[in-house]
Amino acid sequence: MDNAMTDAQNSPQRSRLRNYLMFLIPSLIGISLFMTPLSYQGDITIAIAVVAKSFKALLLDIMPELLTGIISLSALLTLACSLLRPAKVMASPFLKGLFCPNWIWVLIRVLGAAFAVLIYSQKGPAALLDENTGGLVFSDLLPTLLSVFIFAGLLLPLLLDFGLLEFVGTLMTKVMRPVFKLPGRSAVDCFASWLGDGSVGILLTGKQFEGGFYTQREAAIIGTTFSAVSITFSLVVLAQVKLESYFLPFYGAICLAGIVAAIIVPRLPPLRWKKDHFIDGRQRTGEEESIPSHHGVLSFGLERALHRANSIDTLKKPLADGVKNAIDMLLGVLPVVMAVGTVALLIAEHTPIFGWLGKPFVPYLELLGIPEAVAASKTVMVGFADMFIPSVLITGVENDMTRFVVAAMSVTQLIYLSEVGALLLGSRIPVNFIELFVIFILRTLVTLPVIAGVAHLVF
Repeated sequence: MDNAMTDAQNSPQRSRLRNYLMFLIPSLIGISLFMTPLSYQGDITIAIAVVAKSFKALLLDIMPELLTGIISLSALLTLACSLLRPAKVMASPFLKGLFCPNWIWVLIRVLGAAFAVLIYSQKGPAALLDENTGGLVFSDLLPTLLSVFIFAGLLLPLLLDFGLLEFVGTLMTKVMRPVFKLPGRSAVDCFASWLGDGSVGILLTGKQFEGGFYTQREAAIIGTTFSAVSITFSLVVLAQVKLESYFLPFYGAICLAGIVAAIIVPRLPPLRWKKDHFIDGRQRTGEEESIPSHHGVLSFGLERALHRANSIDTLKKPLADGVKNAIDMLLGVLPVVMAVGTVALLIAEHTPIFGWLGKPFVPYLELLGIPEAVAASKTVMVGFADMFIPSVLITGVENDMTRFVVAAMSVTQLIYLSEVGALLLGSRIPVNFIELFVIFILRTLVTLPVIAGVAHLVF
């Protein structure tokens, strides 16, 4: 029986009705906020995006000061904690993880703060302040991210903490092993990523690998294949290319392409070369936990969800988790996007590098019938640096199909160094930089035909 159920069994048993309500009410609210399409001002969107958009409009007048303050605070605290390593910070896993990253990421946060201050004060070089480079990231991208991060971070526990993932994950046990060659329990990690955030899935996978639940092969596949960009991140990308009214086909294309890549890419090197050994060297010898004979899939999923709900004493911990999520996104991700996004745009605007790297993809894009293939090809490789940049670079292209394809491609490429790649390299999951780059290329080649096919049906 998994850790969540063990923890629940160690806690006092509460009434079954109470556990049903604790499972159903937060989960249904989470589904309605994050997963239920609705019509708003003529566009199809989701409720969390409407709330974030309204919040962004409310803060519009103070947004530059707010962004500069948050990014500068992140850099100062990160630099101070990394140098001084205060006892209180080191004693807190959350604070230590947030403010004592690898030195490369310390420097990236400092660079992001420097960019933000220069752009806010309008004192930097013209190339940096340009509305197509640093000005675009600071004025267009970050305000949207800030609003989404706050509400998505605060409300993610509705999906993650009350039993929804245990329930849905159990229903997927009959799919994960035959289709994806993964244990049934990995469905929880996968859904945590798809419904919540890729970083959540990587953290879960890393802990499961270190705890001896996944082999090297399984951990590498889950970390590089199922640590998907969340619905809310996808919505940010879609808004960037001004195609919000195509949310349903857009996310449908992402899901379909992601499933195809999850079936094909793990069967190719380098993932197929990974050993089926646990972290202590043991080989997997048999199937993981099976569904008890006295349960069906549905009843066992419900039982697991109720066990999870039973472990919730009060709403204090989910609320605290939500606050931590929001703080982690604001202080951990915003400075990285500011730095990596600006550098990538500077390179894209003032050098031919991404054009050179993307040239081999021009015939491929033309074969798939993508209009303005040359412009689209320039966005292909930049996604390895950061997932937002392709959608930023393609905004000048008039063709809706091309913007749709590039935006969906940037999400399904999955391996981007500003977050997912960095987390994977910093974890004990057995993948290195070269392997991540190869997986990035393979995912691009595999998902583009799927996305193009959907695009041709839509446009």
